[in-house]
Amino acid sequence: MTNSEQDRWSRVKGRLRSTVGEDVYTSWFARMDLEGVQDESVRLSVPTRFLKSWIQAHYAERVLSCWQAEMPEVHRIDLTVRSAIRSTVPAKEPVAPLEARRVERPEGRAPADLRTFTPVSATHEALGGSPLDPRLTFASFVVGRSNTLAHAAARQVADGRRGDPVMFNPLYIHAGVGLGKTHLLQAVTWAGNAGGERKVLYLTAEKFMYGFVAALKTQTALAFKEALRGIDVLVIDDLQFLQGKSTQAEFCHTLNALIDAGRQVVIAADRPPSDLESLDDRVRSRLAGGLVVEMGSLGEELRLGILRSRVAAARAHHASFDVPDPVLDYLARTITHNGRDLEGAINRLLAHSKLNNQPVTLDMAEREVRDLIRPQEPKRIKIEDIQRVVARQYNVSRSDLLSSRRTANVVRPRQVAMYLAKTLTLRSLPEIGRRFGGRDHTTVLHAVRKIEALVNKDTALCEEVESLKRQLQQE
Repeated sequence: MTNSEQDRWSRVKGRLRSTVGEDVYTSWFARMDLEGVQDESVRLSVPTRFLKSWIQAHYAERVLSCWQAEMPEVHRIDLTVRSAIRSTVPAKEPVAPLEARRVERPEGRAPADLRTFTPVSATHEALGGSPLDPRLTFASFVVGRSNTLAHAAARQVADGRRGDPVMFNPLYIHAGVGLGKTHLLQAVTWAGNAGGERKVLYLTAEKFMYGFVAALKTQTALAFKEALRGIDVLVIDDLQFLQGKSTQAEFCHTLNALIDAGRQVVIAADRPPSDLESLDDRVRSRLAGGLVVEMGSLGEELRLGILRSRVAAARAHHASFDVPDPVLDYLARTITHNGRDLEGAINRLLAHSKLNNQPVTLDMAEREVRDLIRPQEPKRIKIEDIQRVVARQYNVSRSDLLSSRRTANVVRPRQVAMYLAKTLTLRSLPEIGRRFGGRDHTTVLHAVRKIEALVNKDTALCEEVESLKRQLQQE
C-alpha cells in the first residue's frame, strides 16, 4: 500500500467515524483494513465472516459514499475476510466479485452502474442484532441490594477478553417486568462491543425466531447457524417468548455449540429456567447448569437512587429542571411497581414543569402520578417455598413430598402442598405435577379437588391451610 493510499484511507476512516458516530465506528469498523486500490475498485478486509456480513447488510452505501467523497472514480468495494486473503497458500479459485447494486450518486454527478457490497438477504437480518438503546449502559444502571449479584455477573461478562476462561455459562438472569433485565443485557452488549476485540450480539427471542424461520424458508439455515455460532458472546432477551419445536431445537443446538466452544451466553427471562414450561427439558437443564440469578423487587432506597439518576439525566438537557427531595421521597415511597413507572413519573414532572413554566412541587407530583400509585402486590410465592413450609408444618421432609410414598402421614401434606401450589401460584397442573416428583396432572387435579372439598367441612384443616397461607405471605 502506497503512502497516498494510506493517507486516503485515513481520511475515509475519519469521514466514516463522523458519519456513523464513535460507538458504531469502534464496534464495526475499527478492525477494517485497506488492502489496496485498483482502477475503480477498493479492496477492504475484516477479520471475521460475521463482520463482513453485518457491514454488507447495514453500511454498504455509507462506506462507498465516504470513498467517493475522497475518490469520485471509485465504483466498487470488495470486502473480504482477512484470514483468507492473507493466507500463504494461494487460492485455487479467484474470489467471485460481489453482485452489483445501483447506488444513488450525489447530485451533480453523472449516473453510473456502481458496484458495491452485496446486501445480505433477509435470512441474516437477525445477525444485525435487535435495536439497542444508547441510554441502557452500565453507567446509568443503579445498583442496589436486589440486583447486586446480577450486576456483578454481567459486569464480569462484559469485561472479559477473547480466550479468557468462562466463569459461568450460561449467565441466566430472571426478574419481573421493569426490574432491569433488559438494561443489564444491553449494557453487556454496549460494553462488550466497545472494546472491539469480541463480537457481542444482542437478540430478543422474537428476533432469533425470525432469523431462523427466514433462514429455513430461503434454504440458508446452515449459513445462519454458522454465523450465529461464530459469535463471541450471544445475548438473548425475553427467552420466555421462544416458541416452536424446531426453533427451540435450534436454540438448544446453538446453546450447546457455543458453550462447548467456550463462548459466553447471557440470557434473560421473566421466570427461572424450571418455570419455562414451553421449553424442552434439555434446554431447561442446560440453562439451569450455569449461574441463575434473580433480580428482586426494588427496595425504597434503590427506587430513590433510580429517581435521582433519572433527574440528573434530564438535567443534562434541561439545566433548570429540579425535583425537591420531599418530592423524590414521596415518589420513592409510593411508586413501588417497577423502574419504568419511576422513569415515567420523572418524565411527567419534566413535561409539566417545562410546558407550564412552573417549579415542581409536592402537590404537582401528587396530581401527576396518582395513576402510577398501585396497590401493593402480594408476595410472589414459589413452589419450593410451599414445599418447605408444608414439610415443616407436618414434620416430614421435602423429599417425602416428592417421593412415591403413599403412607397417610405423607399423602395428606403432599395434597395440601399441591392445593396451595395451585391456589397461590400461576403454575399449571402439569408444571405442578412435574415439580412434585414428576407426577401426572390428573394426580394434582385429584389432590386439589380433595382438599377443596375437605376445607369446606373440616374446620381444623381449614385453619391449618389458612395458617400455611399466612406463613407463606410473611416469610
